[in-house]
Amino acid sequence: MEPRAVELGRGPRGAAAEIKGGREKQISYLKISKLALAFAIIHSKPPGKSSKEYTEDLARTVSEQDLGWKWRVQVLEAEVLRLRQELLLNRISPRFCLENRNQDTSAEPVLGQESINPTSYSSQLEDSGCDVCNDSAFDSLGTASVFHQSEHNVNTSKHWLERVPPLNLCHTSKEQCLTAPMHFLQCLLEIRKLSERGILQADFSELENDSFTICNSVSQLLDGLTVFYNSPKFPAPSFLTEGVGVLISLITDTKLSNHVLKKCFKKIEEFKKNLIQIILRNRSVNRFQALHSVSQTLRLLGRNSILRNSLISLLLSGVRQFAEQLLQAHQVQSVYDITQYENIFLLCMILEQLLQDETEESNSSSSDYGGEEKIKFLKNLDQVILYLSDEFPLFSLYLWRVGVLLNSGQMQID
Repeated sequence: MEPRAVELGRGPRGAAAEIKGGREKQISYLKISKLALAFAIIHSKPPGKSSKEYTEDLARTVSEQDLGWKWRVQVLEAEVLRLRQELLLNRISPRFCLENRNQDTSAEPVLGQESINPTSYSSQLEDSGCDVCNDSAFDSLGTASVFHQSEHNVNTSKHWLERVPPLNLCHTSKEQCLTAPMHFLQCLLEIRKLSERGILQADFSELENDSFTICNSVSQLLDGLTVFYNSPKFPAPSFLTEGVGVLISLITDTKLSNHVLKKCFKKIEEFKKNLIQIILRNRSVNRFQALHSVSQTLRLLGRNSILRNSLISLLLSGVRQFAEQLLQAHQVQSVYDITQYENIFLLCMILEQLLQDETEESNSSSSDYGGEEKIKFLKNLDQVILYLSDEFPLFSLYLWRVGVLLNSGQMQID
């Protein structure tokens, strides 16, 4: 028994030595391979070119080929998603897809295409963009009107799916990356509306069987919106306006919102965080016009009670952190970020509006909104307002108003 015990005891050490030996061999082979490659490059280099220049040219060529293949893979993945979208729509409502294929695709305009007023954009662009309290600025962007357009014409989505152009393997624009998922979601909304009116039958349980398609479509839409909000263009393209309208329609629809939130809640949370950061970090001179449209998108997201609760928490956190930074800078008499100070008022206005909406909804399922962030915000709030009120009276006033709304909500619970 003793010799066998000794043999078993040496087993792990022997295995470790074997693994170490294998690694040393791999390192040795790698060094030999690199050396062989270096000799091959030196021998094959064309005349009049140094080994270093020839190596850099080879590396550049390989890198370009790698990027080209990656791009092709992305385009093909997008095409696969488009086919899955068609299949899912066919499973939900075969009749809708059949009519979609049989109709003339040039018969009617796409929903929302005429909702943009170029004249209003020109007049806006001439303005300095400093009036952030004017809601008409956002209405001229068309986003508010698109949200109410779904009742305009039940037949306008007949040809959406057929209108999506085939993907080009050479290039895919940012616009196409946004419009492709948007058209699918528009079709989904139209099927929902037509089925509700009894015009056609639809089986939305298929959404549970194919969560990948709905989740990826919503994710692409959110990514596309984020890209355009990061680099706004004036006048804003019509597909951006439509994209916001589709997103808001999805999260406010009583039936589809459950599927979207269940599968895409984390992605929507990330989207809201990105929008808040876009507002805080934007430093362009005429930024308020673009930031106002971002703030209105956040307000529209707050129409969904579940999203509103989490959005209030995010806004409370952002405003509280800035207030703490401002207080610290004030106490040590250091320089504070004036641009971020100007931008924070947008978040304060959004937060105040959402809190008012939450307070007015007496039947809300989550009256204690804000959760942990609410407790952090109210802690030492009076002291913060006292220290900042002389130097920053407007910001202190907003802090006080938010505090009043939070406390009023707490009193309703008590």
